[in-house]
Amino acid sequence: MTLRNSYLLILLLLIVDQWSKLYVKTHFFLGEDVEVFSWFKILFVENEGMALGAKLPGQYGKVLLTSFRIVAVFGIGYWMHDSIKRKSSNLLVIAIAMILAGALGNILDSIFYGILFDHSNHQVATLFSAEPYGTLLHGKVVDMFYFPLWEGVLPEWLPIWGGRYFTFFEYVFNVADAAISCAVAILLLFNKRAFAK
Repeated sequence: MTLRNSYLLILLLLIVDQWSKLYVKTHFFLGEDVEVFSWFKILFVENEGMALGAKLPGQYGKVLLTSFRIVAVFGIGYWMHDSIKRKSSNLLVIAIAMILAGALGNILDSIFYGILFDHSNHQVATLFSAEPYGTLLHGKVVDMFYFPLWEGVLPEWLPIWGGRYFTFFEYVFNVADAAISCAVAILLLFNKRAFAK
């Protein structure tokens, strides 16, 4: 895969990711959902930190997390360029480009959304608001895809979780997260082909 095609893939994923986030942010208020199917909803949530809502504590936790992500993007970018230069398998280059696009998509939220939008609590956010909800590097990542494939009380005989209410799959994610997850799945499932050389 050429460098040009890698950049085109990254750009395409970034456009879809940012368009979907901007649409949800400017048409939904926080917590609002639309049922597409019984097992799939568009649910607007914001993530202040890392995967699964984890966050670094303290006043500078968000800045440290965003700074780490920026450094990681440069590392991933170097990995992609090096893989193309070494003529690695297309599968590997595609996976790296997807990871890079996903990381960039979430970084854009973290860096800029705090200064571009006002809050989404009980209202639809305004783009280029005169009263933004945050500052540079303190934006929240927009998530919207929710797949509650099964909800119910687990059987009592199950150890640890027996008798508890359980939702599978309860996590809400975005296009950037999906790109990263799919890329990691490609690398795990097709490991020998991806790292053939």
